[in-house]
Amino acid sequence: MYQIDPPLPPKEVLPTMYDLKSEDPEEPGLPDEFHIYQPQLLRETFRPPTYSPDEVFVASNLNLYYDSRHPLWYKRPDWYAVVGVSRLYEGKDLRLSYVVWQEGVNPFVVVELLSPGTEKEDLGQNLRVVDQPPTKWQVYEQILRVPYYIVFDRYTDTLRAFILQADRYTEVNLAEPRLWMPTLELGLGLWQGIYQGIDRLWLRWYDANGNWIPTSAEQERQRAERLAAKLRELGINPDQL
Repeated sequence: MYQIDPPLPPKEVLPTMYDLKSEDPEEPGLPDEFHIYQPQLLRETFRPPTYSPDEVFVASNLNLYYDSRHPLWYKRPDWYAVVGVSRLYEGKDLRLSYVVWQEGVNPFVVVELLSPGTEKEDLGQNLRVVDQPPTKWQVYEQILRVPYYIVFDRYTDTLRAFILQADRYTEVNLAEPRLWMPTLELGLGLWQGIYQGIDRLWLRWYDANGNWIPTSAEQERQRAERLAAKLRELGINPDQL
């Protein structure tokens, strides 16, 4: 076989996201409601002030292809964020998957939502099987070297955070269920409140002042409340308008 000298870079010869889509009709299991709503809330409130919206990509249950030597191997985090990368693939297209060797930027934070069937895998308690892909923990820690790995157990409302130090994850001793990420100028913590009509503890992002980042719906409600208060100051009853 003719060998190009020098060899072409992986981005030019290996599969792209168009070849490695996330849809797989044979993939067992579908997300439950919590696995739909919780990633939505994380997406809505992830607005790091250190990056413009065009430099932030977030995904949930979207295949993450991580090894150019084994281009069909992937993991599917419940939620992850990449910063310093175009919001759209090559600045023009919605992503079908996230292919690391095409993008050139690894995720900055990964969140896994524990389920009874995934707990050991999510917490790195499974050993790698010979001749099989590495475990989720090995991929995040040793291959992608994701700086922050967050695990939330909704059954016990337990938040665990792991930070990459040197070449290993170290669990953070959280005095309260909050973790500040200086590079992002954002923190992630547990919030008791109503989202999608459900009152429970949710993971969501907060700012440097400790305030929870509002969703679009919350921002609209806050604007309406300020307007109503202003009208009352002027002697106008907003309920009669």
